[in-house]
Amino acid sequence: MNNMILFSPVGGTDPMSLNNCRDGALLHICRAYRPTKVYLYMSKEILDNQEKDDRYLYCLKRLAELQGRECEYIIIKRPDLTNVHEFDYFYNDFRTIITSIIEDMDSSDVLLLNISSGTPAMKSGLLVLQTIGEYPCKTIQVSTPERKMNEHIHKGYDVKILWELNEDNRDDFENRCKEVICPSLSIVHKEGIIKKHLEVYDYAAALAVTETLPQVCREKYEDLIRLGYYRMLFDYREADRLVRVTHVDCFPVKSGNERKYFEYALNLSIKLQRKEYADFIRAISPLIADMFELVLKKQFNIDVHKYCYQKQDGSWSWKQNKLQGTDILKSLHAEWANFNYGMVKSVHLKTIILHYSDNQKLNITVEKLRYVEEKIRNMAAHQIISVDEAKIKALTGLTGKQIMDYIKQLFMYTGINIKKDYWNSYIQLNEIIYKKME
Repeated sequence: MNNMILFSPVGGTDPMSLNNCRDGALLHICRAYRPTKVYLYMSKEILDNQEKDDRYLYCLKRLAELQGRECEYIIIKRPDLTNVHEFDYFYNDFRTIITSIIEDMDSSDVLLLNISSGTPAMKSGLLVLQTIGEYPCKTIQVSTPERKMNEHIHKGYDVKILWELNEDNRDDFENRCKEVICPSLSIVHKEGIIKKHLEVYDYAAALAVTETLPQVCREKYEDLIRLGYYRMLFDYREADRLVRVTHVDCFPVKSGNERKYFEYALNLSIKLQRKEYADFIRAISPLIADMFELVLKKQFNIDVHKYCYQKQDGSWSWKQNKLQGTDILKSLHAEWANFNYGMVKSVHLKTIILHYSDNQKLNITVEKLRYVEEKIRNMAAHQIISVDEAKIKALTGLTGKQIMDYIKQLFMYTGINIKKDYWNSYIQLNEIIYKKME
């Protein structure tokens, strides 16, 4: 438990470089990370060096003694390995070894991979394994003291003298280790899926995939996707909290009720873009009724609620004694001789607007939206039917886009200041997320 485990090929500048009398990558990683177990992968040439003067274990044990720690060393011998440049061999051999190591680990253990020692084929083999294998480990790269390529000099190697001369044995040694983040192909693939979900504004699906990624990969953009998720749910309390956390304010309309109406309409637009035609049609009616009320208040100074009472379920019904003798009631009686009051409906509000309005553009917009609601909304809400663009066009004479355009136009008469680019605010949020992902 809580083991720091290192797997390392052993290379030509291990354990110390004869060129500069400083740590090679293997020894330096052990110095910086203090592992409790080290797996040493040795080819024939390296094994010959080990048998000749015990150089690798000698330095590793002296370092452990210097640091006052216990460490177990496992030598993985490959005495027949002379062709050290074959990538396929190392990929397969390393895969078997590392899988076995991981099977013996628990969640508290940490595995390090040394990608600076060994031949280019060995280093590549480890990197590819980390990239496609999703091993839970850290890949460690060690720079040379001179920050340039190592020179491999082996003649006249005296491990004990080199150890005594090694400047890295000082307490203030420079840590030349760097943890290299290697995004696995699986992570790249998942982030591609996340982007596809974001393109259709499916933040719930994007968030579900995001949560399967390692924390280090998703920490820059997860809260932004979560912000989009809560925004789509109209959960403004949680969305506003995430605005403060991320410092990304994606709400162009701030006022309470105004934001509610705009965000609802924006959600409708997204349903249309996602070709969720049935949901688009079903969701129109509540917005139309509320916006007709706003039009009456803004354009004609008529507060419909003054002539109504609110029921326990939150709905509004006409109050007969409040309507009595008003011009509003006259307009309703002109349309329905036996007006029976009851629930306030968008058709009532349309009639009142048309009674007072001489704005032809407004009147056409109101009539078109009410016609859409009458022709298709009730059918979509109460019947199990297939709704597509052709169905909408056949029943209403309008495409989904034309219906949405009328909704956008109606906002002009509600007193809510909606600029054209506000309708792109989800696109703008996604662009920020994409940049964070890059």
